[in-house]
Amino acid sequence: MPQQQQQRRLFTAALLALVFILAAVSTTEAGKKEKPEKKAKKSDCGEWQWSVCVPTNGDCGLGTREGTRTGAECKQTTKTQKCKIPCNWKKQFGAECKYQFQAWGECDLNTALKTRTGNLKRALHNADCQKTVTISKPCGKLTKPKPQESRRRGI
Repeated sequence: MPQQQQQRRLFTAALLALVFILAAVSTTEAGKKEKPEKKAKKSDCGEWQWSVCVPTNGDCGLGTREGTRTGAECKQTTKTQKCKIPCNWKKQFGAECKYQFQAWGECDLNTALKTRTGNLKRALHNADCQKTVTISKPCGKLTKPKPQESRRRGI
């Protein structure tokens, strides 16, 4: 008999705990206000058009760009945005254009220059970049290969 009473008490305690938890959850959910769904704003504002990034100091690093858009009911038609120009990019092709370059070609003995081609890898902020660029640099000193006989003879 005492074992049955103990089981009944345990069952009653578990049932009361379950009722308490359900009441707490329903109270919490009832306290939340349902948010009215936001109306989709239909705007006649155009897309933002951004100028090139202008560095604050020098020709790379942190800077700003100006954005503009058109539309009769636009609250904001111009804004300024912070931007950054990486200092290790080839600036002669535009500071916002990143290229993947091939290896340097052989030296052209007529011009004493070697060239390589770069393909556009990434354009920051929809910059207008050339798809392919070519750069050249002086060949440097041309050295004649040493004859095989000048190597050490010790064997």
